This record gives sequence, structure tokens and C-alpha cells, in this order.
Amino acid sequence: MSRPVPDKAEIALEYPDKFYVGTFEHSSRFEARLDGSGVALVLQHPGAADERKSVHLHLNFGLLAGILHELAGSVAGIPKDDIAHREQLVDALDELRRALGAK
Repeated sequence: MSRPVPDKAEIALEYPDKFYVGTFEHSSRFEARLDGSGVALVLQHPGAADERKSVHLHLNFGLLAGILHELAGSVAGIPKDDIAHREQLVDALDELRRALGAK
């Protein structure tokens, strides 16, 4: 089941001969789930055929863990006074830890 995008996502896909860019905001929806080998993420923007877009991404667990380690190393990029975003991230990570049965 998809949910409304609570903030914003910007996607860029670059090939040698093509460049695609898209933004997914509040009028868009997302779905994220863990499967047997990693995380599946879908971003969808509904609308007329010329406005509709979607991105499907799958990251295996090892890559996801590597990304989380990289994010931990760059937390200083979030301003200390940005309490709202820091709390959102802490709450989400706490929920994931509980769901994984981690201590």
C-alpha cells in the first residue's frame, strides 16, 4: 500500500547520452518494503499520461547497510538547530531497530 510523500524527493538518472530528472512532492506517493534480499522503494506521481512518472529502486542489504554507515558519517551536514528533521530520523531509526529486534 502506498502512502503520501511526507516531504520531497529529487531523482536524477544520468546516462552517457541521456539525463532524466524528476521531483516527487506531497501530491506523490511512495512505497517502501523489505524483501528477502533488500529494500524496495517506489516513488509515484499520478496524473495524466504526460505528467505520470515513477521510480523503482531495489537496494540489497549490504549496500543499504553501507549507505546507512555513510549517512552516519555525514550527520554533521544537518544543522544542529534543525531539531524537527533530526527527531524524524531518530524516531524512524528507533522504529526500525525495534522491528529488527535489535537492542
